[in-house]
Amino acid sequence: MSHANAALTPRARLRLAKLIVEDDWPVTAAAKMFMVSVPTARKWASRFRTEGPAGMVDRSSRPRSCPHRTSEAVKRQIVALRWRQRLGPVQIGGQLGLAPSTVHAVLVRCRLNRLRHIDRVTGEPIRRYEHPHPGSMIHVDVTKFANIPDGGGHRFVGRQQGRVNAIATATRTGERSPTYRPVIGTAFVHTVIDDYSRLAYAEIHADEKAATAIGVLQRAVAWFADHGVTVERVLSDNGSCYRAHAWTQACTDLAITPKRTRPYRPQTNGKIERFHRTLADGWAYARHYSSETERRSALPHWIHSYNHHRTHSAIGGPPISRINNLPGHHS
Repeated sequence: MSHANAALTPRARLRLAKLIVEDDWPVTAAAKMFMVSVPTARKWASRFRTEGPAGMVDRSSRPRSCPHRTSEAVKRQIVALRWRQRLGPVQIGGQLGLAPSTVHAVLVRCRLNRLRHIDRVTGEPIRRYEHPHPGSMIHVDVTKFANIPDGGGHRFVGRQQGRVNAIATATRTGERSPTYRPVIGTAFVHTVIDDYSRLAYAEIHADEKAATAIGVLQRAVAWFADHGVTVERVLSDNGSCYRAHAWTQACTDLAITPKRTRPYRPQTNGKIERFHRTLADGWAYARHYSSETERRSALPHWIHSYNHHRTHSAIGGPPISRINNLPGHHS
């Protein structure tokens, strides 16, 4: 496709060439009429003579050869230093005697220019996966947030006032630790996310026991079914609630295959781990909450916004678009 400031489009080139070749116009007159240089008019006329109308289309400006291109052997050395030692372009260039810009260009072509693209444990490029359809795999996990004391937490009111608020809240509720320190409690957020669509479901509870996790799973499966999604597999970490026999039996009753990640390998469950960070930034610590009740009441609205309106960077739209992509259905 011609660039925005091109003097001639393929159709205009054809008209110019026909004037010169078929109508015997002087090259100078044709070039003046189309406001291009004489060499340009002569070029398109020559192409029309040899190739016909097919010669009027754009051609790639890529050179046929590049004698000074970095060799494959050097490229492998650059990639090896990036993988094994996690060095930057300046350090790699210093070791190999190359310009940092050359090293950076190689890393960009190999998609290794960002360290986050490399697995921290193995040093190998991250292999991402995605199940083929909604419900093929759901991820489950539990994340914890300290409750908000009355008047607000220390993130917004400062540590001194936050401590005063926590003491006042603990005095009101009567919650104290064995050492009589004020305790405001913990919110256990049980989260479920679909691997393919990233559609999310969340509930807040007072614990992370197996019975609680099973109840969340049962309600989540019913919620996904209301959206036309049949759950086939569930992936969890190795938390005690997910290793319980009751959890396995509940999965069997729901006709779901339970799977667990490798120990000490949270990357396998990375989609829901990343969702927890989004949950913290977008809901838990997004603004000043005057109480825990206020924050909890804001969760359903945020989940709806995440599922139906917030564009997900991995899929290019809101998660619901991969479930039902009809516009205007979810306002």
